[in-house]
Amino acid sequence: MAEVDEPLDPRVTAAVERYWRRNLFVMALLLSLWALVGLGCGVWFAEALNQIHWGGFPLGFWFAQQGSIIAFVILVLIYAVILNRLDDVYHRELAAIRRERR
Repeated sequence: MAEVDEPLDPRVTAAVERYWRRNLFVMALLLSLWALVGLGCGVWFAEALNQIHWGGFPLGFWFAQQGSIIAFVILVLIYAVILNRLDDVYHRELAAIRRERR
């Protein structure tokens, strides 16, 4: 027979909801930044950026070709660091709830 789970402590449910709300906020923020770099610098502001040259190429061209990819990799690293910290906070919070239940 299937095992019936005991109902979750409301504090655990609240902690899980906080964790996911923060996670989704960080994800939306970083994806917005990536879109801004990829579209903004590579497309919308290309003419203004093309007045500046870097490495022999116009900066608008550079952002369209390389900047978006580099920004994506940097944002993934930032996401990993932020989520590691968020995971630590979440695990400490759950550990405190478990200690209180004993």
